[in-house]
Amino acid sequence: MKPSRKHVDNSEIKSELIRLADPKYRTFSSGLIPGADNMIGVRIPDLRDLAKRIAAGDWKNYLKEATDDSFEEIMLQGLVIGYAKGQPDEIIAALTYFIPKIDNWSINDSTAMGLKIAKKHQDRFWKFIQPYLDSNQEFFVRFGVVMLLSHYVDEEHISLVLERLDSITHEGYYVRMAVAWAVSVCYVKFPNITHAYLENSSLDNATYNKAIQKICESYRADEEAKTILRGMKRK
Repeated sequence: MKPSRKHVDNSEIKSELIRLADPKYRTFSSGLIPGADNMIGVRIPDLRDLAKRIAAGDWKNYLKEATDDSFEEIMLQGLVIGYAKGQPDEIIAALTYFIPKIDNWSINDSTAMGLKIAKKHQDRFWKFIQPYLDSNQEFFVRFGVVMLLSHYVDEEHISLVLERLDSITHEGYYVRMAVAWAVSVCYVKFPNITHAYLENSSLDNATYNKAIQKICESYRADEEAKTILRGMKRK
C-alpha cells in the first residue's frame, strides 16, 4: 500500500493488514496480551512499517477515519501518532482522542515509547501526562508511567520522576508493574539517586519488591549493588 499525501484509504489499510496476518503469530501473541481477543496476527515490525507510510501521508484524516475493529488497527493508530510530523498540540490532540481506546499493555507501551516528540518538547508533554498519572483508569496511569520512563529519566527530571512515581496510588496490576519497571530504569541510569529513593520509598511492598527484582535482573546493575538491594526487600 502506498498512501497518498492527500488521502489514506481505510479499506486499503484493512486489506494490507489481512495480507500481513500470520495465524501462528496470532495464536502466540494473543496468549501474551490479555484482552486482545480481536487480534489478526500482524507482527509489530510490519505494523511499524505501515505506520511510517501512513504518517508520511494525510495522517490526520487517517486518524479520523480509522476503525477499531482489531487489535492491529488500534495499535496502528498509536504508532502513526508517534511517527507523525506534527506540532506538539496536534499530537496531543490526537493522543487525547486515542488514549481512551487503550485496553492492553502492548498498545499502551508501544504508543508511549514511540512518542519521540516528547523528548523535544518535554515541558509541554510533562504537563500533558500529569492528569493521566492521577487518573483512576488503569491504562491512563500506565500510559503516564511509561511516558516517564521513556522520555524523562534524565538529569533534569530524575528527582521529579521518582517523586511522581512515589505519588501513584492506583492498585491496578499493570500500573504496579509499570511503576516497578520505571524505578528499575531510574536505577540503571541514576543508581545513587534511586538507591536513596528506595531507602525511603512509600511504594507498596509488592511494587517495591518487584522494582528490586527488576533491577537485580538487569545486566547493567553491578553484582555488589544487587546483593545490597536483595537485602533491602520487604517482607
